[in-house]
Amino acid sequence: MASALVVVLAAAYPLLQVADSPTFQFFGTLVNRVDTTEQVVALTFDDGPDPAGTHTILDTLKSRQVPATFFLIGRDIAAHPGLAGDIAAAGHEIGNHSFSHDRMIGVTPAWVADEVEATDALIRTTGYAGEILFRPPYGKKLLALPHYLAEHHRTTITWDVAPDSDGTPDAATVERAVVDQVRPGSIVLLHAMYAGREQTRRAIGPILDRLKQRGFRFVTVSQLLAARH
Repeated sequence: MASALVVVLAAAYPLLQVADSPTFQFFGTLVNRVDTTEQVVALTFDDGPDPAGTHTILDTLKSRQVPATFFLIGRDIAAHPGLAGDIAAAGHEIGNHSFSHDRMIGVTPAWVADEVEATDALIRTTGYAGEILFRPPYGKKLLALPHYLAEHHRTTITWDVAPDSDGTPDAATVERAVVDQVRPGSIVLLHAMYAGREQTRRAIGPILDRLKQRGFRFVTVSQLLAARH
């Protein structure tokens, strides 16, 4: 029995690595950064919209004339439609981060379709008319989700810089990690929406200022993808 369990775990381990990989999936197109010599970077925010963070983030971006991509959760859009509308009205890109924010591995194709399509519909109610990119909750994907996205010609967006994904570091730590790790074509992931993410919100302004000083220009993820061509 013990040896059989070892065999099962050994077989499952590579699949778990694929599920967590920010650079590989079995089907379709996945992008974690763009290979370019241009000093461009895409700033992205996951989760929300939420009253604790939406307007603070929008104000910081507006003050520095920086566009961003917001990967929003369907249930949060439904709870705060006005905030989602404010993001769209400010001219930012809106992506799909699923409806429930559950881990999308070991799930059925029908469940994936419901999660994606319900959130797409809510995003359209904000007035946003651009392409809707998709980012898996927790970055997890295996079979059903990538297959659905590939069948519908959708791009999976991950990241190559994520300073606050494994906890809630202080603002200085978040700032330093982003500034040190960003390179041309990077996609930066920040979690700044919820009440417990004040430190990340405090880091946004300094991050923008320091990267601009280094000659970086901020673009949406769709604009970054276009730079590949």
